[in-house]
Amino acid sequence: MYEQEQLNYNRIAEAIEYIKTNFKEQPSLEALAAKVHLSPFHFQRLFTEWAGTTPKKFLQYISIEHAKHLLSQQHASLSDAAFETGLSGTSRLHDLFINIEGMTPAEYKNGGKNLQINFSYAESPFGNLIVASTSKGICYMAFEEDEISALTQLKKHFMNAQFQQKLDLIQQHALFIFQNDWSKLGQIKLHLKGTSFQLKVWETLLKIPMGQLSTYGYIASKIGNANASRAVGTAIGNNPVAFLIPCHRVIQSSGNFGGYMWGNTRKTAIIGWEAAKINLTD
Repeated sequence: MYEQEQLNYNRIAEAIEYIKTNFKEQPSLEALAAKVHLSPFHFQRLFTEWAGTTPKKFLQYISIEHAKHLLSQQHASLSDAAFETGLSGTSRLHDLFINIEGMTPAEYKNGGKNLQINFSYAESPFGNLIVASTSKGICYMAFEEDEISALTQLKKHFMNAQFQQKLDLIQQHALFIFQNDWSKLGQIKLHLKGTSFQLKVWETLLKIPMGQLSTYGYIASKIGNANASRAVGTAIGNNPVAFLIPCHRVIQSSGNFGGYMWGNTRKTAIIGWEAAKINLTD
């Protein structure tokens, strides 16, 4: 289902890497097309199909100036009410539909003992991934091309759990996030293992609207500890659920995108993809 989208993503990712390396030169459409071994016409058509916008506009979305512009808008006008309610209409994919239920202290301490975890492999516009769930909700999702490595990393998070390769309804509802049909999103739940501080940070990330960016300092202020930017960064780095918990929407206060557990190129592509989706609804 996502085979063509993933192929396009791989091409776009290569183009993004080229742009990041040669950013000051602002490579032309012809240069980008040559980099991924396509004609300018074919590259433009495939790019527009994948991202919903032209390569030129997409490059604007992923530029540092765009990041600074988003941050400037947010700090100038983003009130608490706007932060809580997000964007209007069908584009308001700010993830407030997700309910977090932290694991009990005993479950957290014993590494998931007595937990039955279903997992499956799936495709997305940003590469292959593994998604795992308990009876209460999604407990893990990560971008990973190699299935063996993906399962190994999952088991490190829940060393004492029981695992079964099975695609269940909880996972299926979560995977709708990559589609335009979001009718099942209200059924997504998260069952997370973390400290109370981590859960608070992750819950705050869920309130960043699609197409907007935030900073570590802003997240720290929202959880009531403005001096905890470094601790917030650590909690974000331990996010166990890729994309659903949108840690990709947090960047440095300077406007630089900063790091990402699943790769800086993927982070840049996701930010641009979300911005393009929002642009289509404006």
